Amino acid sequence: MKKLHVFSGLRDFFVLWGSQTLSSLGTAMTNFALIIWVYGQGGTASSITSMTICSFLPTILFRFIAGTFADRWDKKRIMLVSDLLAACGTLTILLLHALSSLEIWHLYVINFLLSLMNSFQVPAANVATGLLVPQEQYTRVSGLQSFAGSVVSILAPALGSVLLALGGLNVVLLFDLVSFAVAFLTLLFFIQIPDGQQGGGQVPEPFWKSCMEGIRFLRNNAAVWRLILFFAAVNFLAKLGNDGMLPPFVLGKTDGDQNALGLVQSAVALGILAGSLFVTLMRPAKRKTTAIFVSCAITFLTGGVMLGLSGSLPLWMAASFASYVPVAILGANLTVIMRTRVPVQLQGRVFSARDTIQNGTIPLGLFLGGVLADYVLEPFMGTPSPVQQVLSSLFGTGKGAGIAVLFFIVGSLGAVMSIVALRNPLYRELD
Repeated sequence: MKKLHVFSGLRDFFVLWGSQTLSSLGTAMTNFALIIWVYGQGGTASSITSMTICSFLPTILFRFIAGTFADRWDKKRIMLVSDLLAACGTLTILLLHALSSLEIWHLYVINFLLSLMNSFQVPAANVATGLLVPQEQYTRVSGLQSFAGSVVSILAPALGSVLLALGGLNVVLLFDLVSFAVAFLTLLFFIQIPDGQQGGGQVPEPFWKSCMEGIRFLRNNAAVWRLILFFAAVNFLAKLGNDGMLPPFVLGKTDGDQNALGLVQSAVALGILAGSLFVTLMRPAKRKTTAIFVSCAITFLTGGVMLGLSGSLPLWMAASFASYVPVAILGANLTVIMRTRVPVQLQGRVFSARDTIQNGTIPLGLFLGGVLADYVLEPFMGTPSPVQQVLSSLFGTGKGAGIAVLFFIVGSLGAVMSIVALRNPLYRELD
């Protein structure tokens, strides 16, 4: 019997994956450049976290219904329309900046609209991937997707800094639009997504009832439901801590040095790259929930506790790298659990319900992180007191010291929460 190649059955996936990765690189470079631009205008943690909040709100408000569209409608058409409208948002930013009319509130509005399109694009892309990929390749594909994300994260700060230096924000935005055009045309002309509908000829159930199907499926699977609620808590802590507050932390500590932020973000991406390669090349974990909870605990310890106690750029890079290696392992195993547990005809709705629940805590985490940094911890660490002197010996002084304290607190809480979940026997049925 002929042995199958390790990447057997993935030709169409590779074509789609490559073009979408290029588009993601353009988007990531734009996001990096806009963070630098916004911080230069406002100089506060809240100015950055507010922009990120606008990027998450549509995910919470609209992805719940977007999953039903992804299951009912043509996936390719949804992806094409969503990407085209998102490109119009980038073009609007380019025109406003070229006319010297761009303001921070414009970015809040446009980010909201871009994320709205993403709310429809992501469920369709998730279902499309499940249709294009053989089930035995799910773990490997998850690793490849994480690998692409890490490569994008490595290149985006470096290329973004180069283009900012050579031509400013306009050049970065133009690159983003060109990368979009390549991805759009590739999907339009070279990718055929199979029809995943089952039960043809049946009368479709009412739209709202169909939307609720994702919630019903999760509630009827107790272990999966508890796992989703666990990650809602994880996302809250992550955005309250280093995942949401890393840019203002580094920029505050380095007096707005974009190169330092780029190096730290590249270290994050290298960590995801290393974890993705591990997932792609090694055998799948037998006990996936153990891999998930142990990885989560390591992430909080290194990205929270270790990063908060670190006082220099090399140490920030080391802590960031160490914290994101397990993130890729965690994400791949979580994806495999969901793909193997959820029927393909329900994946759009179930994945969207999952994203709505998990991401529902993110804006609150970002908001509280910005408020605690700007109005509580940063002022406290800048005012001499006995407690401040003790904390300064651990977390340093000046801008960014209060955020370092926040990292330490969040990292400790997250690690404890992960260890408690690891000991819960309910999750073992998912293995």
